[in-house]
Amino acid sequence: MEEITYSVATGWLGSFWLLPTIPLASAAILLLLGKRADRWGHWLGVLSVAASFVLGLTYFFALRGLENRNGVELKLWNYIGVGDFHVDLGLLFDPLSAMFVLLITGVGSLIHLYAVGYMEHDPGRRKFFGYFNLFIAAMLLLVLGNNYVMLYFGWEGVGLASYLLISFWYLRPSAATAGKKAFLMNRVGDAGFAIAIFMMFAYLGTVDYAEVFNSANKLSSGVVTTMALLLLLGAAGKSGQFPLQAWLPDAMEGPTPVSALIHAATMVTAGVYLIARSRPIFDLSPDAQLVVVIVGALTLLIGCIIGCAKDDIKRVLAWSTVSQIGYMFLGVGLGGAAYALALVHLLAHGFFKAGMFLGAGSVMHGMHDQTDIRRFGGLWKYMKITWVTFGLGWLAIIGFPFLSGYFSKEPIIAAAFEQAGWRGWVFGGAAMLGAGLTAFYMTRLFWLTFHGPERWTDDIKHPHESPPVMTIPLILLAVGSVFSGYLLKTSVPDWLTPTFGHEEEAVVHGALGHDAVTWLSLLVTLLGAGFAILLFNKGTAKEEQPAGVLVTAARNNLYTDTFNEAVFEAPGRYLTRALVYLDNRGIDGLVNGLAAGVGGGSSRLRRAQTGFVRSYAMSILCGAVLIVAATLAVRFG
Repeated sequence: MEEITYSVATGWLGSFWLLPTIPLASAAILLLLGKRADRWGHWLGVLSVAASFVLGLTYFFALRGLENRNGVELKLWNYIGVGDFHVDLGLLFDPLSAMFVLLITGVGSLIHLYAVGYMEHDPGRRKFFGYFNLFIAAMLLLVLGNNYVMLYFGWEGVGLASYLLISFWYLRPSAATAGKKAFLMNRVGDAGFAIAIFMMFAYLGTVDYAEVFNSANKLSSGVVTTMALLLLLGAAGKSGQFPLQAWLPDAMEGPTPVSALIHAATMVTAGVYLIARSRPIFDLSPDAQLVVVIVGALTLLIGCIIGCAKDDIKRVLAWSTVSQIGYMFLGVGLGGAAYALALVHLLAHGFFKAGMFLGAGSVMHGMHDQTDIRRFGGLWKYMKITWVTFGLGWLAIIGFPFLSGYFSKEPIIAAAFEQAGWRGWVFGGAAMLGAGLTAFYMTRLFWLTFHGPERWTDDIKHPHESPPVMTIPLILLAVGSVFSGYLLKTSVPDWLTPTFGHEEEAVVHGALGHDAVTWLSLLVTLLGAGFAILLFNKGTAKEEQPAGVLVTAARNNLYTDTFNEAVFEAPGRYLTRALVYLDNRGIDGLVNGLAAGVGGGSSRLRRAQTGFVRSYAMSILCGAVLIVAATLAVRFG
């Protein structure tokens, strides 16, 4: 790979530090002014992200107009200076970061606008938008940092903001628990990421992207593989990939705009960004790339299988996100041109998944916060805008021809089948099976929600459409769900060439050719969707029914939570209890026992101090007699 260099940001591009600064300043105003900003704070939150989006567009076109599009760097000040080791607080605006900036601020602006209506009656709306802006600022810092330490600052900022947002309704025990679960599971991945940065310190003496990537080929294969696997651990934690996926569906306890922001455009894509940004490291380690592919393939199947058995509308979408991020990991793990394909799917996913999450919130808004799809049905007659926009997102995610998912997901499946030997059949087969399962559970979700007989509870009399402040973002995201796929597939690979280099046309030598994969994928998708309609066209039981082993396992998240509790939580809990007991009875017992012994002994010795001269004279006489007796015994004994 050619040596990586970045230009110094000058002119208008020299002000791109404003991108994270504007939402950060807005967050500070909203959180520090308190109730004085309640009446207008939410609009400040929306306008700050929209302003960053407009600026991002101008910087995007400015970068596009440069002759050298490798990227521009802006070094603000020196953060660490110890001997020859220096870490600058700096920013990088290159094709990869520019793409993420537009996704974060563009989709984020629509979610912010939607949240104005969704959180209208919440007394903490101003604080909510403060946290929302803090999240956007941290995510922008994450993708704009010019070194791994700056990326880590944004990484931890996203973790903090996500904790505040997931547990926003902290008076609900389930929300407080979900926030802590997300925070702790992310710390596991963050530890791996931090150790990878320490290895860069130790072996390369730098954490700057250009310097790390240009000198990584000097490292031994063992060091590179270890570093790459630690980066993968960090990415898996942030993106909810196996084995750290359990936190992500529980994050649904937060308000629906939080679910859309975390699961569509921002936090869960951070892991994909980390691997894509670290491509020169992963390209040096085929073993690490294979592990990335395995994690992606396994996770996409786990998400699909569990999604088939869930009845909560938001949790179905959450497990769908786990699965779709698995496709992205599969793509970046395959390497070569699949890197760009994974990012195309990431961008397209931002449109249709955000639209479906916000559509789920619209359904909840009209159904008294009901989330059980077994108690919906027939809503298309009452929520036509939500029905159409959600339906377009459904068609996009299942890969319906000529919608965005068709142009973004199907090429990843084809790239998996193009792998040589057993890898093509295994990974391609997993991706193809995931496509069929996705069509099944997403059609089940759509059909039980909007079609079939009405199965509402007695307290719901008149379901209604959401107000325009909520439906306008739905319409715009639906437009993206329809048209973004083709536009992204034809433009993103060329746009990313300065970052990833020119990719030669792949020679198909794997299990199936591209045309065969296209037709087979379409057939599998139609079978999955058709089977779901056949099963659920007349609705479903309102209560959970007895099921087989696989469905029961899927309802229990394939027992991954049970495994974590048995292997990690329970031993940790018992170890903590043992340490507390040892501390109380052992260490504290020794200290307290010694203190009690000294105190008791001193109190007994104190009794000998009577104040009578005759007692002291008798003590002196006894002492003298003992000394004389001992002396005589030594002399004549």
